[in-house]
Amino acid sequence: MSDAKHGSAPSPFKQPKAVFAVGFACVVSFMGIGLVDPILPAISHQLHTSPSETTLLFTSYLVVTAVAMLITNWVSSRIGAKWTMIAGLVLIVIFAALAGSSNSISSIIGFRAGWGVGNALFIATSLAVIVASASGGFSGAIVLYETALGLGIAVGPLVGGTLGEISWRGPFYGVSVLMAIALIATVTLVEKTPKPAHTTSLAAPFKALRHRGLLTMALTALCYNWGFFTILGYAPFPMELSPIRLGLVFFGWGLCVALFAVFGAPRLQARFGIARTMYFNLSVFALITLGIAIWTLNKPVLIILVIVSGIVCGVNNTVTTQAVMTVSPVERPVASAAYSFVRFIGGGLAPYVAGRLVLAINIHFPFYLGAGVVAIGIVILATAHKLLGEAERVQAAAASAALHGGPAQVAAERELEAEERAEALSGDAD
Repeated sequence: MSDAKHGSAPSPFKQPKAVFAVGFACVVSFMGIGLVDPILPAISHQLHTSPSETTLLFTSYLVVTAVAMLITNWVSSRIGAKWTMIAGLVLIVIFAALAGSSNSISSIIGFRAGWGVGNALFIATSLAVIVASASGGFSGAIVLYETALGLGIAVGPLVGGTLGEISWRGPFYGVSVLMAIALIATVTLVEKTPKPAHTTSLAAPFKALRHRGLLTMALTALCYNWGFFTILGYAPFPMELSPIRLGLVFFGWGLCVALFAVFGAPRLQARFGIARTMYFNLSVFALITLGIAIWTLNKPVLIILVIVSGIVCGVNNTVTTQAVMTVSPVERPVASAAYSFVRFIGGGLAPYVAGRLVLAINIHFPFYLGAGVVAIGIVILATAHKLLGEAERVQAAAASAALHGGPAQVAAERELEAEERAEALSGDAD
């Protein structure tokens, strides 16, 4: 019997080749986030820098990624999505190789910033391309995107740890080579995308953030990312493990992210809805971060809690991204850029602040702060409870259209939903 008769959703893995080509490039791109985790202590030791200075490898990368997100739609609306992705990949290949050839921490930090520009151009555009090209509905496209994110974050530390055993330079050269492969795949397998019917202004992401729904979700994500990157950026130091062992720890963490982004999030969301899933998930994450704060120097407990945190990270990434794209009354590429700008700011600042707080107070305090900031995110999220209910209704309608209607019906349903969201949320900017 058909899926429709059973009421089950289409498989998110039955996709055109272009989706998988971009998905592969996404995996490699997201490797850049976790790639440096296993080599942070090694870089700190060999280049004679403090952990606080070393965490700037995260800060420069993510803050520049956040700011560069603001220009991604301006660029892609003029040269097209495919060429924007290609430009981003080229920048990553160049700056990753330059980082590997550097002899000072300041040079690596600078080249990681250039890497962040390329990452922004690629990430913002790749999500839009996957959503536009994927079959099986919007939710399936987001699941694929978050799967790529999880796999990239998982494989990144493993590659970083393996190559880091040879030299701290190895991971940078390795990602440059892998990105070159992703670049070739994108050039050859992704069809040329037409330029948008209209160009996007540089002010579009800022205007988008005037809408209360998008701003509320973005601020919630900022708080979540503060806790997320406090763990990712500073937890490797108290573990005191070799690069390969650190790589294995964060590989386990990233594997949890990927598995629960694909399998856990859709089931939880289907059973409990967006709102309750997000409230519960953020609450659990705050408690895990609090546990890390309490047992920071207990290595076995610290390692277990870090790996387990990947479960809630995977669920949160998928559910939050779907909610953001659904509640936003603006075009999805603009919504993605605005949302990513805010959340990556939190992710970029958190590791550096953690390093400074360790010096000023103690090694436990940054994680206490992370748990508190995540809790603040829950409070912020509660102010958008009605909008989350609207997002649930819209997603249910889209899923029904995908199951029971043809492409024309799905398109009509999405257009109607967009009009309804814009009309219902038009007062948010006031």
